[in-house]
Amino acid sequence: MGVMQKLVQSAGDIGRIVRAGSYSVSGLRAALRKEAAFRQEVILVTVLAPLGAWLGHDGIERLLLIGSLVLVLIVELLNSAVEATVDRISKKHHKLSGRAKDMGSAAVYLSLLLAMLTWALVLFDHY
Repeated sequence: MGVMQKLVQSAGDIGRIVRAGSYSVSGLRAALRKEAAFRQEVILVTVLAPLGAWLGHDGIERLLLIGSLVLVLIVELLNSAVEATVDRISKKHHKLSGRAKDMGSAAVYLSLLLAMLTWALVLFDHY
């Protein structure tokens, strides 16, 4: 079977697409149930996204304001996945486990800084 044929077959596999969507919804539900930081960031996005849509003067600014917030959620989900994986392997403290968790936390921190910088620069440009 050629590459093009496989691409066409994959695109038409509606069952796989539905299953993938179901897994994604399950992941979001788990994060909302189990991760306090994710819940806090969802509240932040719920409040700030409409504000970003209103404050942005054009599509690009709206994308920057809202997209930077969504990026925080994405990074938080990845951080939570790293933490769950590390905890699944062992609850015992290990230097590499601590490093993995710290790096995930640093990624969330940088995404928050990026969101704050994006909002500051866009809003500063207007006022």
